[in-house]
Order: sequence, then C-alpha cells, then structure tokens
Amino acid sequence: MRAKISFSCWFFLFVSISLGSVMLPAQSSPPPSSPAQSKTEEAQQLVKQGQTLSRAGKEDEAIALYQRALDLDPDLYDAQLYMGVSLDLQGKYPEARQHLAKAIELASEAQTTQALRVMAVSYAFEHNTDKASEYERRAFDLQYNWKKYDDAAATANELARIYLEAGDLDNAFQWYQTGRRTGLKKPNITDAEKDLWNLRWEAAEARITARRGNKAEAQQHLATLKTILDKNDNPDQARFYPYLVGYVALYTGDYKNAIAELQKADQKDPFVLSLLAQAYEKSGDKTQAIDYYQKVLTINLHNPSNAFARPLAREKLAQLAPPTPTQ
Repeated sequence: MRAKISFSCWFFLFVSISLGSVMLPAQSSPPPSSPAQSKTEEAQQLVKQGQTLSRAGKEDEAIALYQRALDLDPDLYDAQLYMGVSLDLQGKYPEARQHLAKAIELASEAQTTQALRVMAVSYAFEHNTDKASEYERRAFDLQYNWKKYDDAAATANELARIYLEAGDLDNAFQWYQTGRRTGLKKPNITDAEKDLWNLRWEAAEARITARRGNKAEAQQHLATLKTILDKNDNPDQARFYPYLVGYVALYTGDYKNAIAELQKADQKDPFVLSLLAQAYEKSGDKTQAIDYYQKVLTINLHNPSNAFARPLAREKLAQLAPPTPTQ
C-alpha cells in the first residue's frame, strides 16, 4: 500500500513572501507539464471514459481503455481498480483479482477501505466467504480504529449480507449484530439514527429466520419493522419494505405474494430482479423467469447485490434457455 500522510481535516497553508523591490516579469509562461504528469492525466481521462462504457454494459471497450491507461501509468490506482471491476463483471475472477490486489497496494490511506471492500465483493461473486471475510474484516478494523463507526457498521452489514446470501446464516447473524452495535456507538446519535439501526436489525432477522424456514417468526420481525417505519423518522427506508416482504415470502414458499411484493420494489436492483426470476421459476412460469434473469445481466454494478444476482442469472439462463446450436 502506498504510504501517504493523512489528516481528518486538510489545511492549506498560504504563505505570503515579501519581495521588496523585486518585480516579477510583466509576462510569464506557466512551467511546461512534465511527461509524467501528461501521461497520468491522459490515463485518468481514459479511466473516466472506460467507466462510462462499463455503465453502458460495454465491458470489452471499457477494458481496452483501462489497458491503455495502464500502459501509460501502471501505478494509477483507479485504472487498476476499475480494470478489476470490469473483469469481475465478465466473470474473469482470477484475472480481476490481480488488478484489485495491485489497487490495494497502490491505495492511499483514504482509498484503502474502498479497495479492500471491492476485493471482498470480487470473492462474493464466487460465494467465497472465507476470502470475502478476510478483506471486509480488514476494512472494518481500519474504520473502527479510526472511530468511523457509521462506515465500520456499513462494512459489517455488507459482510453479513455476503454471509446471508451464501447461506452461512450463523455468521450472517453475528455480523449483523456487530453492525448494529457498531452503528449505535456513534457519538451524539439521534433517536432517528437509533431507529434506523433497529430497522436494519429487524430486516436482517426477518430474512435470516425466513431462510431458516420459520415463517411465523419472520412475519413478527416484519411487523416490528413496519411499526418502526410508521414512525416516519426514516422515510427513505420505506421503499425497501416491499423487497423485504417479497424476500420473506419467497423463502417461505409463498411465490404468488413474493411476485406481487417484489414487483413493487426497485426494478433497477439486480438482486430484486433475481428474486423475481426465482419466484417465477418456482411457480412454474419459465418464460417470465427467463425474462427477469436476462434483465439481471443488463445491470453492470459491482456490489453485493450483483455479486449474487449476476452469476445465478448466468447459471439459470444456461439451464432454462440454452443457446440454439447453429447448423
């Protein structure tokens, strides 16, 4: 990791130098940019263009630009990071991790937790919870030691979700607990912020108990969550409620209700689309299942939602809609 001095606040020192009778030239030209500066700036522009292409699903073109950027400046953090991201989205995980490992090495202190969490998500694409946990825990420890409790709690919850969707319910429970406890350590925490952590905890409990097949207990957690939501001190959280109800319905065998609720949830979230696809598949509607699995693959996000939705969609489409052999 590239060593850099970091401060919680940055101060810029402006120094005035008295020149006495010394006069500056009437016209002066700025010093020419060094070749290294020019190459780095050009590489940064290539990375930005690559990110735009990646968001549009043009990963091959994005990767070509990232490679050009790396040819200009192999030590450019963003180029290494986003090359890894695009390769992950293509399913080229070992190759992706070579670039992500280099990004971690190059990261400044401020960039380190981002690089570690991206690497963790890379391992989540393959349900490798041991390696994902290794990198999430490193990020969590840094944030916790820096007393950035909100950030550390978010990292803990991210790891909990990786465990949950990989089927490790015990570790998911433990890390959701850690996330809640850490979030509540925030100094001068407000009542609304406390309610937010209670909402997240009930959402976690509802999903975990649903995955264990305990429908009644899952419904109790949803009811408690709804009571907190109805206080309306976290109105932005209401949009997640249909997703949670749909999730519980899916994992407790109520596919009709799962479909109805998940259709009210965020249709740009690949994980929601993946759950819908599964609900249609389990209810016997192969055509709709295929349609939703295909929609998953149109979303190019590198996060835990897509880490579980995208590989499943590829796998299911190979099973349900195998390519027609060419003559």
